[in-house]
Parts: sequence; structure tokens; C-alpha cells
Amino acid sequence: MTQKLLMGNEAFAHAALEAGVRVVAGYPGTPSSEVIETIAKLRAQGVAHDVHVEWSTNEKAALELVAGAAYCGARTLFTCKQVGLNVASDALMSLNYVGVRGGMVLFVADDPGPISSQTEQDTRRFAAFAKVPVLDPASVEQGFAMMRAAFELSERYGTPVIVRPTTRVCHASAFIDVVDETRAHALPEGGFQKGPEWVIFPKRAYEAHGEINDRLRAIADDYVTDPVLAQFNEHAEGGSLASGASSGEDEAAAQSPFAIVAGGVSAAYVREALSLIEHEAEAAGTQVPPYRFLQVGTAYPFPEQEVVRFLEGAQDVMVFEELDSVVEDGILQVAGRHGLQLRVHGKHDGSTLERGENSTRQIVFDLARYFRRAHGGHPVMPILEAAIGRLELLHYDEPLPVRPPVLCAGCPHRGSFYAVKRALGKQDAVLCGDIGCYTLGNAMPLDAVDTCLCMGAGITMAQGFAVAEPQKKCVAFVGDSTFFASAMTGIANAAYNGHDITVCLLDNATTAMTGGQPHPGTGITLMGQQSKPIDSDAVLRALGIEHIVHANPFDPHEATEAARSAIGFEGPSALVLKAPCIQLAPPKPPVTISNEACTGCKKCITSIGCPAIGFDGEAAGPASKGRGTAFVDESLCYGCGLCVPLCPFGAIQGEGEDA
Repeated sequence: MTQKLLMGNEAFAHAALEAGVRVVAGYPGTPSSEVIETIAKLRAQGVAHDVHVEWSTNEKAALELVAGAAYCGARTLFTCKQVGLNVASDALMSLNYVGVRGGMVLFVADDPGPISSQTEQDTRRFAAFAKVPVLDPASVEQGFAMMRAAFELSERYGTPVIVRPTTRVCHASAFIDVVDETRAHALPEGGFQKGPEWVIFPKRAYEAHGEINDRLRAIADDYVTDPVLAQFNEHAEGGSLASGASSGEDEAAAQSPFAIVAGGVSAAYVREALSLIEHEAEAAGTQVPPYRFLQVGTAYPFPEQEVVRFLEGAQDVMVFEELDSVVEDGILQVAGRHGLQLRVHGKHDGSTLERGENSTRQIVFDLARYFRRAHGGHPVMPILEAAIGRLELLHYDEPLPVRPPVLCAGCPHRGSFYAVKRALGKQDAVLCGDIGCYTLGNAMPLDAVDTCLCMGAGITMAQGFAVAEPQKKCVAFVGDSTFFASAMTGIANAAYNGHDITVCLLDNATTAMTGGQPHPGTGITLMGQQSKPIDSDAVLRALGIEHIVHANPFDPHEATEAARSAIGFEGPSALVLKAPCIQLAPPKPPVTISNEACTGCKKCITSIGCPAIGFDGEAAGPASKGRGTAFVDESLCYGCGLCVPLCPFGAIQGEGEDA
């Protein structure tokens, strides 16, 4: 064993390998991506043996792949972010009815905030909808233990199991003891065993539904009686989170009418908040009112027996969780079934945040409000008020500088959007976007993305606009990774039905938004093999697109003419704008702006909005007549040269050009 400082996702990867995972597949999506990348790295280093790992074309493909391996008895791991589960849902909803043979864990990372997602979505709700057990870690260490336990639970009941960390757990770090070498579990003798149970006919589905309900009740019992699973529903009493409490204090806390329940990473915030409050009280020579605390780590099926026992004699319950009121609703249902006289506080009555991330600071405030309401005359209240006052002093409430998201300097997408807008001119048009870096094309001055729904939707939504408002030009932007993930069905639909749209394929040779992962168009795989890249042109032609034009997005004239050709074609067409992401290409020398030639017209800024170009309103130049001049931030400029031909006065020079 070796102790290593690991990011949460790295720890999850090590846990899966130590559990004997054999087949790993997923689709990139922050905050989940590092799990597969870590497994691929460990395999390449010779640490992980007998493991197949891949980025699949999308989440549905990945889940169906690992399902086939699990039918053979292999332990498998699927990874995605919360919205990626939507893509895989068709397979998941049936998979639980069919069941699995080898342990199958679905690592689905939720993104409260949302920090890097189009929506907040709570996978615990999805788990209940799909009738799949879900484990909800509060820390990296607990997530490591949960991942290993999830494989065992999956095989015990023949069901997929979801492990649902949130962004803070995925990207936090902790010291973890990991084994120095791992090997995948051997397949059971005989491999895949053919039988009618693997075919989901209606009769079999009806029978399986009853089996699912039975096993969920059994799993809920295991959450209480199995020591490996029961540890994820942790108890603590007032005083035990700080300096320790006497047995008498522990007994008083265990019988306290005041209970606190938390799920997932919120349990870690609550523990820290309670510890801070207890230390404040101890320093002042008083005590926090007695309370009892429970972390619900086994989110679904709800551990009813454990919660009923914990709440015996309680009168008030405060619930903290992200994102939905899953634990809170579970407590309300339990209270109703068992006749518990409880006042439950949480998202429903506004006692806690209804959306976004919790924090230690916020929970201190929430608990102080509750203590004030429940124990207004308690001697700890002045201490809490003082502590809150100090926290407020440390908190910065002034407006923060505006930092809108922007395409990187040197990004080829900037030239692509500029060319399409120039080609359209004053034509009435709808520009449909997609999920990726290029969603940022909606910002001024580009203003080139009117819609963004989900991956691949821009292409089919454009067809809807074309049908409803045929007088408008309809352009759909899609990246090269998303092209293979979820665009091809929509393109086939456009060709089949003859919809008059232009698909603008922004090919930067990577999956840039999530960290630069490969995809089928690159030919690079995580197994170290170099396969033949899939030709997007050949795919477009095979799907029925006859008019395909190409251009370099860094050449505004060439790109604009190509865009005019594609947009002017009646019927489905494609415009392929190809140039590498700046993560893949070395920078060129930065451009320069002549102070003498710059007139201060700002066209270089208002046309493309490159963050490397700024404006100094106080700079004096002979041509600007006191209006100021533009300048280049050499630390940001990538030397792409897109801005050079845009200046009508020749004030911008690129590499090898004379002033």
C-alpha cells in the first residue's frame, strides 16, 4: 500500500481498479472526466492490468457497451456528468429490469451551481425514477469506500448501482492508501450464459418490476444491517464534533428534540459548521444546545428503519442537502407512515438554500437562525451572534468585477462565427448553438448563438425553425466531438426530409470544453492504439449531405465566401471550418498594433471581441485624434492573425509583416 494525495476523481478511479473493474467506458463531462483519464494513465503505466478503458462516442453507447460486458460477468464502470445520464437513460431504464451479472457501477457526477453545466440536475431523483440504488458521498475518503462497496452491492442484487458525488467531492483532494498494482476480476466460468432473462419482453418486464421492488426493500434493510453499507449513515451527537463530550452530554444529545440530517457533501459542511459553533461556545465557557446528527449516505432506497430509530423523540429536524429535497421528502414520508410528530425544516420552508451549493458559512447562518428560533434564551446565542458578526466581516459583499466567459484568444471558433455573420449580412436568420466552447459565441460582439438546449439539439431545432419560418436562414453550429456524439441522427433527418439548413461543423480536433479528450475524428484511443480517424466529410456524404464546403476560420475572406456558398444552397448543406484548438497548436509571435496608424475606430474590438485586444482611451496617436488607441496584451495573444485583415487602416501587423 502507498499513501497518495489524490483528487476525488483519482481516488474513485483507484477504488474501481482495486474492486477489480475490467471494462470502463464513458463520455467526457466536467466534473466527472478525470476518473477515466486516471484509469487510462494507470493502465499505460502498467499499474492496472487486464482493463479495457475508452471514451465512447456518447453516454448511451458507453452504458450499452459496459452492459454487454456485465452480462458476461465482468465488473464494469460507466462515467458521465448529471446531464449525460439523460443521454444514457433509454438504456438505463430497461437495464435495471434485465439486471446484470458482473458488478456495474454508474459514476454520475452532479454539478450544483451549476458551475460547468447547462442545468442543475439531481441524480438521486433519477435513481428513484430508474429504481437504481444510489450512494451519496460526503468526502473523498467516503467516496473511495463507497465505490468499492457499490460493486459488491451490484453483484449481490444483480442491479446497476449509482455513485453520485458532486463537484466539490470530485475535485477536492485527500490522502488515500492505495495498492501499488491491480488486476481485473476474472470472468466467471462460461462467460455469458444465454437465456430468456436477457431479453426484455413485456411479460419478463412485468415479472422483473416485482423483483426490483423486492430487492429495493432488501437493499434498504442492508443499508441498516450490513456494516459496510451502514457506515455510510453516520451518527454524531452535540459536543462530539469538537472537543469531545461527557457520557452525560452524549446521552442528553441522543435524547435531544433537535435533530440535524444531511446528505452528500452537505454533511461535511454541517460537521464543520457545528464544530465552529461548538468551539465558539467552549471558548466562551458555555455549551451549544444538545442536538443529534445523521448523515444519510445511502440516498436511495431511503434507509427508513435507521431514520425512524434516529428520529425517535425528536421534535424538530433541520435537513441540509444539494440539490433537491430528496432526504427532506424521505423524512416527511417516514414521519407520515410512522406517526412521528415532527417539524421538518429545509428547502420546503425556506430554512435552507433551495438551489446551488451549500457552504460552511451559509450553514452556520442557517443553524444560528434555527437555534435562535428554538432556543432564543439560551446563553450560547450571544456567542453565536458574535461569531456571525465576525463571519460577516470576513465576507466580501461588494460587487465583484464582471468576468463574463469568453472564447480563448486564438480560438478558431471566433473566426467561424465572424465569417457566418458576415456571410449572412442583413438576412434574417436563426443561429442554433450546442453544448461546448462554442456556446460562448452568444456573447457580444459575436452574437452568433440564438439557442442552446442540449447536445445535438441545435441541428434538429434548426429544422424546426426552417419549417415554421421558411423565410429565415437557419444555421446550426456543432463541434467535432458533438458531431460524433449526438449530431448524426439530426443530420440524417435533415437530409431525409429535405430541410433547408446549414450545418456548420467547427472542427478543432479535440473535445476542448472538458479538457481536450480525443474522439472518433482524432483516431486516438485511451488504450494507446491509433485507429484510422473517421472522416466527417465521408459521414456527411453518407448521411445524404451533398453540398459540403471547407474553409480556414483564420482567413476571414475564405471563410466568409465558403459560408455564403453553404448558406445560399437550397436544402441541407454543410460548412466545415477546420483549425486546431490552441491547446493543440503552439503559439505564434503576438501581433502588434501601430500606435501611429491606429485611428481608435475600435473595429478590431467590436468585430471579434478577442480578449487579447484592449483599448487605451488616454493613449495619444497621430491618427486617432485624441480618441485613444487599441493595444495587444502580449501575454494573451496567440498570434492567430484573425484581427490583421480586419483593420481598415492596416494598423495591425502579424508575423513577418511590415508596418
